[in-house]
Amino acid sequence: MQNPKRYTITAALPYTNGPIHIGHLAGVYVPSDIYSRYLRLQGRDVVFVCGSDEHGVAISMKAKKEGITPQEVIDKYDGIIRKSFADFGISFDNYSRTSAEIHHKTASEFFKKLYDKGDFIEEITEQLYDAKANQFLADRFVVGTCPKCGNEEAYGDQCEKCGSTLNATDLINPKSTITGETPILKSTKHWFLPLDRYDAFLREWILEGHKNDWKPNVYGQVKSWIDGGLEPRAVTRDLDWGIDVPVEGAEGKKLYVWFDAPIGYISSTKEWAAREGKDWEPYWKDKDTKLVHFIGKDNIVFHCVIFPAMLKAEGSFILPDNVPANEFLNLEGNKLSTSKNWAVWLHEYLEEFPNQQDVLRYALTSNAPETKDNDFTWKDFQARNNNELVAIFGNFINRVVVLTNKYYNGIVPTPNELSEVDEQTLEELKAYPAVISSSIERYRFREALGEMMNVARLGNKYLADEEPWKMVKTDPERTKTQMYVALQIAAALSSLCEPFLPFTSQKLLRMLNIDVNNWNLDFDNWNLLPAGHQIGEAELLFSKIEDEAIQKQIDKLEATKTANSAENKKAEPQKELIQFEDFAKMDIRVGTILEAEKMPKANKLLILKVDTGIDVRTIVSGIAESFKPEDIIGKRVTVLVNLAPRNLRGVESQGMILMTSNAEGKLVFVNPDAEGVTNGETIN
Repeated sequence: MQNPKRYTITAALPYTNGPIHIGHLAGVYVPSDIYSRYLRLQGRDVVFVCGSDEHGVAISMKAKKEGITPQEVIDKYDGIIRKSFADFGISFDNYSRTSAEIHHKTASEFFKKLYDKGDFIEEITEQLYDAKANQFLADRFVVGTCPKCGNEEAYGDQCEKCGSTLNATDLINPKSTITGETPILKSTKHWFLPLDRYDAFLREWILEGHKNDWKPNVYGQVKSWIDGGLEPRAVTRDLDWGIDVPVEGAEGKKLYVWFDAPIGYISSTKEWAAREGKDWEPYWKDKDTKLVHFIGKDNIVFHCVIFPAMLKAEGSFILPDNVPANEFLNLEGNKLSTSKNWAVWLHEYLEEFPNQQDVLRYALTSNAPETKDNDFTWKDFQARNNNELVAIFGNFINRVVVLTNKYYNGIVPTPNELSEVDEQTLEELKAYPAVISSSIERYRFREALGEMMNVARLGNKYLADEEPWKMVKTDPERTKTQMYVALQIAAALSSLCEPFLPFTSQKLLRMLNIDVNNWNLDFDNWNLLPAGHQIGEAELLFSKIEDEAIQKQIDKLEATKTANSAENKKAEPQKELIQFEDFAKMDIRVGTILEAEKMPKANKLLILKVDTGIDVRTIVSGIAESFKPEDIIGKRVTVLVNLAPRNLRGVESQGMILMTSNAEGKLVFVNPDAEGVTNGETIN
């Protein structure tokens, strides 16, 4: 859509079962914020909405796990998420909640309109039921074996190992996650949206109408879904948490969360309009409005197939002009996971890297997973800050402001006649707003950020080539022109960086003493910073991030990995049964290591002298890769003393030290803990 009257921009509603992490930011919230800020700088009519997604089985599961109510869960995480977004500078016009009364009313009315029009199919189906818990089991309350790949921990809606979409009744050996019981099948009535009726509409609207302007990853997934055959999809669920189904005969049933959540964009817009004294309807119902959904790739089907079918069925709403979904961001080579705590949490980042919001925004945008999955590493984060933000952007601005204050007491000098280099530099500068705009309008934010940084590179090159610090000694009049040109580049950057680096933009505006931030820069008279304008003192835009700060984050992730290994470690299966007499044959005693040395030419073996209480004997043990000899002298150990001697590399070993391993696979001595246990005591 060219030159729309207004823009409605939505960002995927985050689930309130955990905080925001960098995957959410890179996939949805940073790109949507860049787009919204850019449009506002152009003076466009924009509403940018979002809100907490507070219904569905994920909330119920979290509540059961933490032993609190669903309401306590959503209040806790809504507070964390809301504050994180505000502190990070995500410029929502409205951030709502699906638990809000306006949303319950909006979603209920939407359902009722489709119901009254006869757009739903009413069916009695068999669903899995936990008789012990006395409730039907929503998809995520069932685990079992995936029928497609054999993964024994597949959920009732999806196998996370092979990615297959499932129904709970497809699982082999299903188990209830509530009680561990095997569920039974029980009849229940539900309402379904017949997606197959919208096949022709979706093919024409997306597969034909958006073949050339939607991202290939989005178009491809939608085409695959449609070509695979659309089927009716349930819009209600047997749950105790959510929005009541507003029709007779639906007692105890709630709207399925995927149905009510996208309606949250509409209710959030209504909430904003009521507060601002505006009419919400043009933002959702006027054909001159451009609707854009920012989402991650796991939400493509909902926003490109199901929600448009709902809007089409309702009849009065516009359809999205684009759904520029991103792929996934991984962390240090592994998939981000809320449940496994494998994430960089936004609220923790803001505490540990104070006043460095823009560094994370920059790192995530320059490495954005726009067309394929990308990987975030702390070393790359550090390099982008130190080698790009500090060394290029910050360096240019610092030199310009410091020199202006040094030579002219902070007053923009009056230029003399422009040289050919000056004119070429200013002409190149004039082209950048349109170049950056073109990338943003096509949702290529990584490309747009690169072009913005090229403006800073242009400034650095100009200063390096012209060397005003040398020229001032021989031709101070020429220096005035050089500094005037450099200041125009700095002023342009204050606006051009705002969508990407809003906190940096504010600092720069303050330094340059500029009041108005505007994308449509006045290049005609070169009065971005007119001669005679007083600028402020220099302050560092960015500071170098040291290795210690990065190592701390890497260590934090390693601790998470260790904790996950410990939690997920499964015990070896029991060996075959033995009789008591078999165990009684083993003579296991408490001992102490008196001496320890490495076996020559052997990496794994230590030669130990052990006091067993009955004698001092030599034992050869394969523990050299886990322990230094000097660290285990005096160590209390458990020894199998009646093991037949064995010759190892010319040394006779007369027993065996008992060991186990921890979550990291490191060997650990099996020791008697109690005091007063003497060498030679038997273990029986």
